[in-house]
Amino acid sequence: MAMALDPLFLSRLQFFWVIALHILLPAFTIGLACYIALLEWRYWRTRDRVYFRISAFWLRIFAISFGLGVVSGIVMPFQFGTNWSRFSDLTANVIGPLMAYEVLTAFFLEASFLGILLFGRALVPQWAHVVAALTVAVGTLFSAFWILAANSWMQTPAGFEIVDGRYMPADWWAVVFNPSFPYRLAHMVNACLVTTGFVVVAVAAAYLRRGRALPESRRMLSMTLWLLTVLVPLQILLGDQHGLNTLRYQPEKVAAMEGDWETRDGMPLILFGWPDEANETNRASVEIPYLGSLILTHSLSGTVRGLKEWPPADRPPVAIVFWAFRVMVGIGFLMLALVIVGNWLRWRGELYDRRWFLRVCEAGMPLGFVAVIAGWVVTETGRQPWVVYHQLRTADAVTPSLSGGQVLASLALYVAVYLVVFPVSLYYLGRLVRAGPSDDGEPPERPIEGLQRPLPARAAAGIGGPERPT
Repeated sequence: MAMALDPLFLSRLQFFWVIALHILLPAFTIGLACYIALLEWRYWRTRDRVYFRISAFWLRIFAISFGLGVVSGIVMPFQFGTNWSRFSDLTANVIGPLMAYEVLTAFFLEASFLGILLFGRALVPQWAHVVAALTVAVGTLFSAFWILAANSWMQTPAGFEIVDGRYMPADWWAVVFNPSFPYRLAHMVNACLVTTGFVVVAVAAAYLRRGRALPESRRMLSMTLWLLTVLVPLQILLGDQHGLNTLRYQPEKVAAMEGDWETRDGMPLILFGWPDEANETNRASVEIPYLGSLILTHSLSGTVRGLKEWPPADRPPVAIVFWAFRVMVGIGFLMLALVIVGNWLRWRGELYDRRWFLRVCEAGMPLGFVAVIAGWVVTETGRQPWVVYHQLRTADAVTPSLSGGQVLASLALYVAVYLVVFPVSLYYLGRLVRAGPSDDGEPPERPIEGLQRPLPARAAAGIGGPERPT
């Protein structure tokens, strides 16, 4: 009961609940905005109505997902003040501007051009619609840029000085482009593209298996599979580079990811096992000799530091990080296998006809979301017990006056609201998916003439125009 009413534990649980659900939306909408921009560009260049129908279909889904992402994201900054006031007080001069830049760039771009994208089909020429789609996609990427800049600074802080106990920016270039930021940005944005790709593939496979919207579903499956053929191997490469960067700047996180307790040369790769933190060992582990050093140092005899080099109080929760990492990596290789099989079937001319493959694609819809959540757990739990790495402990960042009962009440409210908002949104998204692409709302051959070229003021007022009845 004492643990259950601990304000630190409950505040961490509340933030996990809010962000774990919210992160699913940017992971989808960032990739979907880029996909819609590509579809709009292809329609502009080819005038193939299949691209238009696919874009219109996914645009409706994007609108609901984007709105849900905004609603679920708004509450997160409030927690900085209610639950993490010490963190906000000490880091506001660094974190505050980065979050403000997101609003000034990403939100303004998205809010300005999303209306054109949603409602301007008959009002602007197609090239302007393409520009609107590209601008919305750029806005989502700006959002990822600034949020990851803030999070990466918390992981690998740089470019700051401490003045009167508070963190002050000394070099904004170093603050934004801190050592882990480029790797996190590339890895996360590509993860969003891959996540969206598998959703599109799953929806296309479902239509093909049921014999619905065949031109659109064939185009979606083929086009997206080509994209994933590049993006999935790229994600594995980016993950490797991100891991090497983490080994350099957060070695205890990597030690927890790998389940390594002893510092040694020729570290084995632990495939599976159960980390026993009390006895500082792994139970029932399955290992491949030397492969751990080869992956982490690119040398069979490379030295890898073990968790025993750090005091127990400075180690992350090993079991959580260890298993979340394996879930993420396992899903990555499962995605790669699905892409390889898909291209093999394409080569044989059977991509659209193998029902077992279409069923596998349908089942693969949540893979990207699960991998994103697992990767986020590795990143954030692996940083513990620090909220700002080696600078500010999580226990020292919570609001001092907060009581367990207060956090429990707000947590219950968040859970109740999210359990209503998310299922309702998913219900409407499901209805849109079941409805599928349609021929309704085919684009006009040209924008509405009167809106494309406004009438002169004299004509609008009826002066000098046709005869009027007296």
